[in-house]
Amino acid sequence: MKKNTIFTLFLILFILVVKAQNPIVPAGMYIADPEAHVWKDGKLYLYGSRDESDDYWCSYSHHVLSTSDLKKWTVTENAFASKGPYDQVSYHDNLLFAPDCAYKDGTYYLYYCSPGKKLTEGVATSSSPFGPFVNGKQIKGANQIDPAVLIDDDGQGYYYWGQGKPKVAKLKPNLIEIDSTTTTEPLDAKGNIAFHEGSSIRKIGKLYYFVFADDSRNNKPTCLGYAIGKSPMGPFEYKGVLIDNVACDPASWNNHGSIEKFKDQWYVFYHRSTHNSQKFRKACLEPIFINKDGTIDEVEMSSQGASAPLDATAIIEAEWACHLSSNVRVTGIAATDIKSEGLAAFKDGDFVAYKYLDFPKNCSEFELKAVVHSKITIEIRQGSEHGNLIGTCALEPSKDYQIVKTSIRNVKKGKQALFLTFKNETNSTDNSLDWFRFN
Repeated sequence: MKKNTIFTLFLILFILVVKAQNPIVPAGMYIADPEAHVWKDGKLYLYGSRDESDDYWCSYSHHVLSTSDLKKWTVTENAFASKGPYDQVSYHDNLLFAPDCAYKDGTYYLYYCSPGKKLTEGVATSSSPFGPFVNGKQIKGANQIDPAVLIDDDGQGYYYWGQGKPKVAKLKPNLIEIDSTTTTEPLDAKGNIAFHEGSSIRKIGKLYYFVFADDSRNNKPTCLGYAIGKSPMGPFEYKGVLIDNVACDPASWNNHGSIEKFKDQWYVFYHRSTHNSQKFRKACLEPIFINKDGTIDEVEMSSQGASAPLDATAIIEAEWACHLSSNVRVTGIAATDIKSEGLAAFKDGDFVAYKYLDFPKNCSEFELKAVVHSKITIEIRQGSEHGNLIGTCALEPSKDYQIVKTSIRNVKKGKQALFLTFKNETNSTDNSLDWFRFN
């Protein structure tokens, strides 16, 4: 098949019925930097970077996720058919970073950045929210990363970008050029200290919410921070952190996301790292609530995401853990296979958390599928890593995965956080947990 045919091909890859809402992409797919938008058809569309290698950031192509209910997600592959940040550049010279999408007068505009031989930002267009996005053009006057766009109620467009300090400028009516005479830095002093990169912008009522990768904790930008202003050009007053993904992976480095309203509920969209890597990031979401004064309280990472607490008697995939301590990480259940996922490399004292599970009455058995190469005992607790001990599960060394059952007691019913703590007899990390459930 010719290369041009590949570029212009865009298709629905598959429909995924997600058992747990976090992550919202399947095993083997890694979509980061999620920008969520609800378009006129009422569906929610998510535009993001696609991680494909541990050797470089992002990928040479984009997928689009879409949903009508936040449970069943459609993946549209190869939604970007432009050859590069602008069409004069060879496609394979340019990785595509951190897109955002805007809509006006029947056209969808995909804004993105690309490192290439020099850092450029660009925009491609489509008549469909799925793409294919074509006719890429460079946005002159913007040469950093992570673009975001707001089309205000009066039709005026605003373009946000930057690293270290954010910038904003008005877009010209064609939405593919900025008016560089309007460029300004919109954040207040406290916000500029917290800001790392990853601009995102939304209007809620009469207020403008500027969301970004925030490095005010952990000496790295694992948080999403936000600031509020009365004008799309700022000034935006820094208000704090929306969510922190620092406990998602030993190598977690950054966060990047957005907020969006879907069917009367606001959500924060963010990503988590996997595979003990700064890459292989997976999009997640959590409900958020806007206070009367306009502020938003920080929320925790969860396994359930937008859904109700997970049914404890159904199979819970190990990689749905929302808090991973120390060395344990989400990784391939077969050596370095990134297309299947589980938990691996757990050392003595490591724990993982699942928030939240719905436990039935008379729960008396715990069952799991795992492979270990030294004796390991798993403590099963509710509430916290030091909480209600409801049982232990002893695993003997084996060459392949085995299903092990153990009795449990004193289980609190209803919505509970579950913690699994690993007690290893040796420091061997050549272990893997695939799934578990309660009976």
